Amino acid sequence: MAFMEKPPAGKVLLDDTVPLTAVIEASQSLHSHTEYIIRVQRGISMENSWQIVRRYSDFDLLNNSLQISALSLPLPPKKLIGNMDREFIAERQKGLQNYLNVITSNHILSTCELVKKFLDPNSYSVNYTEIALQHVSMFFRSEPKWEVVEPLKDIGWRIRKKYFLMKIKNQPKERLALSWADLGPDKYLSDKDLQCAMKLLSSCSHPYIYKVTFATASESSALVIRPFSEKGTLKDLIYKAKPKDPFLKKYCNPKKIQGLELQQIKTFGRQILEVLKFLHEKGFPYGHLHASNVMLDGDTCRLLDLENALLGLPSFYRPYFTQFRKINTLEGVDVHCFGHLLYEMAYGRPPDSVPVDTFPPAPSMSIVTVLESVLSPEAMKNGMPTVSRLLQMPLFSDVFLTNSEKTQFKIPTKLKEALKTAKECIEKRLLEEQKQIHQHRRLTRAQSHHGSEEEKKKRKILARKKSKRSAFESGEEQTMKYSNSNNSGSGASSPLTSPSSPVPPSTAGNGLTSLNACLESIMG
Repeated sequence: MAFMEKPPAGKVLLDDTVPLTAVIEASQSLHSHTEYIIRVQRGISMENSWQIVRRYSDFDLLNNSLQISALSLPLPPKKLIGNMDREFIAERQKGLQNYLNVITSNHILSTCELVKKFLDPNSYSVNYTEIALQHVSMFFRSEPKWEVVEPLKDIGWRIRKKYFLMKIKNQPKERLALSWADLGPDKYLSDKDLQCAMKLLSSCSHPYIYKVTFATASESSALVIRPFSEKGTLKDLIYKAKPKDPFLKKYCNPKKIQGLELQQIKTFGRQILEVLKFLHEKGFPYGHLHASNVMLDGDTCRLLDLENALLGLPSFYRPYFTQFRKINTLEGVDVHCFGHLLYEMAYGRPPDSVPVDTFPPAPSMSIVTVLESVLSPEAMKNGMPTVSRLLQMPLFSDVFLTNSEKTQFKIPTKLKEALKTAKECIEKRLLEEQKQIHQHRRLTRAQSHHGSEEEKKKRKILARKKSKRSAFESGEEQTMKYSNSNNSGSGASSPLTSPSSPVPPSTAGNGLTSLNACLESIMG
């Protein structure tokens, strides 16, 4: 096959899910405008940082592009007259910093291509849609039966994964979805094993796995074709969104926040847990569960994007579970991601933060019980329950599944070993990142504690006490020396004075006076 005959070799090492932070360090006024010097940092390492220069007009352009999200973002207003005043520039800088804080702390906005290009133009300078089209065109040279209908622009969240609506030439009414993606930082399979695993996907049959029509991979990217569903994903159902709309438009700010019915939550949850259990038993790594990766087919949920772990793509929820060292296996990652999905099904929106201290009222207390076992602070400290344990909980244990479709997913022994090794490598990278974040958090806490006002006061009091103690000990030592000197001058042959040879009153008085003066000086 001539698919991607001369691609750039290797995987993309950059993990697009690592958060970017941005701090405006200074501003500089030129003849007609002001430039803001911004320090951008990827992850926790100060060494992985760089400077960019942006004008207010650049912020305004970004903000206009982000209006598709329907979020109310706090960009400071324009000002035509007096916009070069020093006080105004200082105030605007504060407003722009707040704007940066908001977009970098929003999980969806912070991972979108618009924000990445604004903050890290060197890493995100290429046109990924154009590259995807080039690779797809190469594929069609050897597979002429397929034809592109239209690009499905920005329907997903990944920057390096693009989608196209397809058709088969002799079946023009049938629609399919083609996805193309670069290989990611967690790609550890050899090219041969990856190609073998991708071919297996089209032979996989399971009532809760979405059918793959065709899948292939090269040494730098991969391509998968599936039937296109007009009904969309589970996330589209929750957010009442149109499947073909851009990701930012569909999910950033839904018009109506409403969870699913209790029976839907129970049934969908049971189906998803069953397929996770199946994959875990097969030794097939997943780690990519979220509501957009669950396709709806009537009352049946079917899991999407099984290829993501094979391709080494980072998970949607990676910025969350890297914070907790107890979530250190792909099975644990799947359970944690299921908690996020269950929360969305119950409340119609994602949690504001994780861990969740208090859960809002839900259609059933059994939902809250499951969520507490996965997303509460105690769960983060103690670790995730198993999928089997979740299936035994009252929310899912009484759900009767009627689908009788047979399962088929035969993985050759040699490939199974390769998948096991790849899974261990993925988990090793996760552990290393979690360790670094944990150490950084401890260091930051220690520095913050050390620099707090209360701690500064404590250190001052201790220093004062130490100084007084040293002065007292010094005065006492001087008094003893003076006393011994007088004793020696009186002709005593021994430092021990006998009762018949008392210390002269004048000498004792001098020592006492000196000691009292020293004490008064210290205590004063």
